[in-house]
Amino acid sequence: MTDLWPWLSLAGLGAFHGVNPAMGWLFAVALGLHRQSSRIVWLSLLPIAAGHAAAIAVVLTVFVAFGTVVDLRSLKLFAAALILGLAGYYAFYGHRHRVRVGMRTGMAGLAVWSFLMATGHGAGLMLMPAVLGLCLADQSATIPLDSSLPISLAAVALHTGATLVVTAAFAFVIIEWVGLAVLRSAWINFDLIWTLALVVTGVVLVVA
Repeated sequence: MTDLWPWLSLAGLGAFHGVNPAMGWLFAVALGLHRQSSRIVWLSLLPIAAGHAAAIAVVLTVFVAFGTVVDLRSLKLFAAALILGLAGYYAFYGHRHRVRVGMRTGMAGLAVWSFLMATGHGAGLMLMPAVLGLCLADQSATIPLDSSLPISLAAVALHTGATLVVTAAFAFVIIEWVGLAVLRSAWINFDLIWTLALVVTGVVLVVA
């Protein structure tokens, strides 16, 4: 069961990212309504998921590469500093700076938008505790490259799959049953939740 927790964490974070409207479902629904086609909603989910996966993969690749030559404690502290710094930025300025893409964008534009959103929000950094735990299951001083690559790829696949499923579920519920009007009265402050999640991730890396 201990070995299963990092994978469950990756799936849970994927679900959390999928719930967050900033990660794509709100844009997909708005795009479908703008073009008056529910088909556009479902098609747009694929490039959104691809951009999210690419952003996660880039972060994990960079940290795994550094982890092969840098000791674990230094790597954790560096990742924690980045995460906590990003949390501080979002607490004070994040709501003012958004990646903006027009409603006329194509599938490639959606993928780029998703990549930039996930990168800017630190989505990949949130996975670091779980991925480091998986890559360092044998308590090595540095990350073994031969085993960390397939683990990282599996982490990206599982996380992205969970994100896509939850994103699609929210898009379906909103566009088929609820409608966007309900968001005016039932909106949740995901910026605050996201910032707190970053803080928790940074603290976990420091104390783990």
